[in-house]
Amino acid sequence: MPINPDAVGNTSEPAEISWTSKDSLLYALGVGAGVTDPTGFELEFTTENTKDTPQKALPTQVVVMGSGGMPAFGDFNLAALLHGEQFIQIHKTVPAEGTAVGKGRVAQILDKGKAALVRLESTVSDADGNPLWTSRNGLFISGEGGWGGDRGEASTWALPERDADQVISYTTRDDQALLYRLNGDRNPLHSDPSFAAMAGFDKPILHGLCTFGFTGRALLHGLCDSDPDAFGSMGGRFKSPVMPGEQLDVHMWNEGDQTLFQTRVGDRVVFDAGVFTNR
Repeated sequence: MPINPDAVGNTSEPAEISWTSKDSLLYALGVGAGVTDPTGFELEFTTENTKDTPQKALPTQVVVMGSGGMPAFGDFNLAALLHGEQFIQIHKTVPAEGTAVGKGRVAQILDKGKAALVRLESTVSDADGNPLWTSRNGLFISGEGGWGGDRGEASTWALPERDADQVISYTTRDDQALLYRLNGDRNPLHSDPSFAAMAGFDKPILHGLCTFGFTGRALLHGLCDSDPDAFGSMGGRFKSPVMPGEQLDVHMWNEGDQTLFQTRVGDRVVFDAGVFTNR
């Protein structure tokens, strides 16, 4: 079996990562910042030279800033890989430009029967060793399960039996995927119509992490008063693809010390089992 369950716990060597003011501006535009009011709302994320408005980075930008590398956990068919989960925790407000040191770890490899779920975790710190953020993604790899390993705990997330306490909606642009891909993900599934057709789609689909970024903006504005200093953690599961031009509705339920959320396109859930915490 190509996946190596014994790779759990393996770590990569620490590696430096860096990002610029331009990187932060491009990411913000890639997840829709500034569209509703280009000369007013979100200027701290979309400009670097506005009077009395220091530039800031959107917290979800950490998903495109690198991890310093990941240790190997086996060989498999890349076509069988699906990005199923994403989680981030912000320990210290991420500056609009900077350098940091990242280290990757194979956190879990679970046997889901017909697939393996590989959870990769990266921890990123500043030059003095202070934690900046932790990022974890879950990769479903079909055809790689069935070795009799740990299946993991069942999810306890449940949709509240009431209307959302708050819903924030953003409409993606028809060219959203073409803009977002400039952050580094050049997978032709998001840009090449012929490639998308081979995958069974009528046209290129939006990046899952772009949907994640739009969702993060809604949480930032709805639950943190637009202040990145108050953004703690968010995570959940990708449920179905989004087409550029569709409207994303982020439903939020306040549940004490955390907020549950779900992102939908109409009645279709596209990001599920969401949990957010303030910092």
